[in-house]
Amino acid sequence: MKATMMHPGGTITLEERPDPTIRRPTDAVVTVTAAAVCGSDLWRYRGVTPVPDARPIGHEFVGVVEAVGEQVRTLHPGDFVVAPFRWSDNTCPECRYGVQPSCRNGGNYGAPDREGLPVDGGQGEAVRVPLADGTLIKVVEHDESHLPSLLALTDVMSTGWHAAVSARVGPGATAVVIGDGAVGLCAVLAASRMGAHRVIAMSRHEPRQRLARAFGATDIVAERGADGEAAIAELTGGLGPDSVLECVGSAQSMQTAFGIARPGGVIGFVGVPHEVELPAETIFGRNLTVAGGIAPAREYLPRLLDLVLDGEIEPGRVFDLELPLAEVGEAYRAMDERRAIKSLLRVPA
Repeated sequence: MKATMMHPGGTITLEERPDPTIRRPTDAVVTVTAAAVCGSDLWRYRGVTPVPDARPIGHEFVGVVEAVGEQVRTLHPGDFVVAPFRWSDNTCPECRYGVQPSCRNGGNYGAPDREGLPVDGGQGEAVRVPLADGTLIKVVEHDESHLPSLLALTDVMSTGWHAAVSARVGPGATAVVIGDGAVGLCAVLAASRMGAHRVIAMSRHEPRQRLARAFGATDIVAERGADGEAAIAELTGGLGPDSVLECVGSAQSMQTAFGIARPGGVIGFVGVPHEVELPAETIFGRNLTVAGGIAPAREYLPRLLDLVLDGEIEPGRVFDLELPLAEVGEAYRAMDERRAIKSLLRVPA
């Protein structure tokens, strides 16, 4: 099969790899229909996160079950499935608590499982999915129009939702979303869906501003740094927002989050942190709550799936570039150069 490989220095290639097979009785093999490039993949592409050796990449995909192991009970060949961005058993204490990314038996696509067997990346033609019963969500009724939104649920919509949950967004709240990538835009959608009275999106890019408005943003702030903080203060009458949804992970974005949150406010952060230090004295002195982390996509997927299939949300609108798998290199370049919000890869190539 063809699969995307990430090499040291961020080089992307599409290479022939062994076809996945059932290696354990709890496995499923999924033929990929569509995959996505994630903003977190760009950390490696740009060299921010080191890549010591060539490895398969990609963790956002949907597809059709091709084969299942003898212990798989909930899935059958021919089922269309959505794959959350990490695999998990969904039965261990951590999973039962709703923190599937911390599953004691789970893992990441593109990395060996706990016994050293390789697991495919999602940006390829097929994937061996460990712990298939606990990981994959079967979609019974859908059509082609749903596919982008189903793909968005695998990561960015679930992560944006987690930002809103972590920031305790609720009816009547004022929320600020920092970051206008796919996760930030989905966080706008989540905050609006959860009943925020005012949703302020921080974005400097007109196409992303338009989508933020379509997703429910009531206000746009284009300024950054001290100017951005001043603009938020003016919009909120000097108080600051109840909820801050941090969706970038940089030192500047986190500084902004702490600079704008009102006393007693909540910061939900889902941006992968890079060179971030939390200001303990500020948190203590202003009674701020800080929550968030890796989104438990498997926990949120059933609810979000219903919202998509009922036509109540359309997170797939974050995909503004669609390419065949054979053009995966361009999919990365377009996102890296901010010519695309998010790239969707059609499979096969």
